[in-house]
Amino acid sequence: MSAHDWLILGILSLLWGGSFLFGRVAVAELPPFTIVLCRVGGGALILAVAVRAMGLSLPRDAGLWGSFFVIALLSNVIPFSLIVYGQKQVGAGLASILNATTPLFALIVTHFMTEDEKLTRLRLAGVVGGFLGVTIMLGPSAVDGLSGPLLAQAAILGAAFAYGWAVWYGRRLRKLNPILAALGQLTAATLVMLPLTAVADQPWTLALPSLPTLGSLAGLAALSTALAYVLYFRLLARVGAGNSSLVTFLIPPSALLMGILFLGERLTLWQVAGMLGIGFGLALVDGRLFARR
Repeated sequence: MSAHDWLILGILSLLWGGSFLFGRVAVAELPPFTIVLCRVGGGALILAVAVRAMGLSLPRDAGLWGSFFVIALLSNVIPFSLIVYGQKQVGAGLASILNATTPLFALIVTHFMTEDEKLTRLRLAGVVGGFLGVTIMLGPSAVDGLSGPLLAQAAILGAAFAYGWAVWYGRRLRKLNPILAALGQLTAATLVMLPLTAVADQPWTLALPSLPTLGSLAGLAALSTALAYVLYFRLLARVGAGNSSLVTFLIPPSALLMGILFLGERLTLWQVAGMLGIGFGLALVDGRLFARR
């Protein structure tokens, strides 16, 4: 990947790393499906305004809209709902570790389902190294929750599994303008979430959320969804499914950086060692340094 691709990957890690913080705030007052609907619906509305301002329009091809609905289920409806549910009972550290299995699932899926993204020993070693780096960075306390509710842990692991399939299926949208791909996906996700939320949560009966919760919903919709998916589809078209999924390894370091800058948190030896492990794993996946040697 080029320096430009790594920059997009880093920005994505900040945007999606923030989603765990936003979700943690929102889940204290709102049920899961309502949060997901606000996230995808708000993101779709923002992108619809942007598309209109750019003079673009969504394609009307029925086959393409079928792809929008499939990618919406795999990338939004299923994983978002599972993560929000799991966050009610699983700590942020353990959730990050379970979520970091996404590249493992993505590499396995793309190996068997594509001809041009086969799994190599170097890439497998890099993904395993990155996963171990995430685990080390979060420290021993992060895995204390392994003895906790298995269903909540399975939900977050199920989200990672869905993401693994999503990055493969998203290859079908590589030739589409990234902002149109993101808008189509989020529009489809909104249409799916509307009846689910109405039946499960009856949001019209809920109390008006507090300002911090409303701010978190706005952050989820604008930053962690609308902007993030435009960048994601651009990256997917440039570097493929397997490399795009590596953003998961950068989310915990991004969250750590935000904690140091805005919350006064301190850097520990576990975190330094873990970030070195993540960096080494990403270097293995990239392969250029080792190819020169």
